[in-house]
Amino acid sequence: MLNLTFLGHSAFLLEAGGVTLALDPFLTGNPLAAGLDTAGLRVNYVLLTHVHGDHLGDTIALASRCKAPVVCNFEVGCYLQTKGIEVVTMHIGGAKLFPFGRIKLTQALHGNSLIENGKVLSLGNPNGFVVNLGGKNVYHAGDTGLFSDMKLIGELDRLDVALLPIGDNYTMGIEDAVRAADFLSAELVVPMHYNTFPPISVDAQVFRDKVSAHGIACRVLVPGETISI
Repeated sequence: MLNLTFLGHSAFLLEAGGVTLALDPFLTGNPLAAGLDTAGLRVNYVLLTHVHGDHLGDTIALASRCKAPVVCNFEVGCYLQTKGIEVVTMHIGGAKLFPFGRIKLTQALHGNSLIENGKVLSLGNPNGFVVNLGGKNVYHAGDTGLFSDMKLIGELDRLDVALLPIGDNYTMGIEDAVRAADFLSAELVVPMHYNTFPPISVDAQVFRDKVSAHGIACRVLVPGETISI
């Protein structure tokens, strides 16, 4: 059994078999996580889709405190190593077996940069993840627009859960995310990356209703909520 916990925005915990993975742990400064007690959070790995502030978030602090390796693309890994962080570097299309299961990196249509010391650092391509943990396959799309190869992700990885951005403006909006859900054919879809800031304010219930009308199960989670799969 796999436990999935929503921490607001695009941040999730995946837990199974005594292993906890944190995905895009944007906690400090995340208004949707403000009421959650995450100070003592312990994780075994951090998975990072890209380095925009609302995804990099607490990655460095959390990985350092927990001595948890960060799974990320090569360029991001090189950057994190300069901060003293242990990394496991991969790249899009590649998969790797871990003691707990398997991780595969997928493409994402977005950017991947940060500003440090007044300079913009570009750190390669952003990505999504297909994570196999507890016998389940979870797709975290990262920040992305719709792309037709989502059909292949669904066909190749037989997804149990798809975590999809719906907030529009910076990522897919509701209509494109509904199409993505069709492409992926996951057993369950969970929306993310919405209502954190005004530019990405949407009604997740509209997304749920549209996805449900396509015969796809959808759960809209509140921050701190855990579901078992």
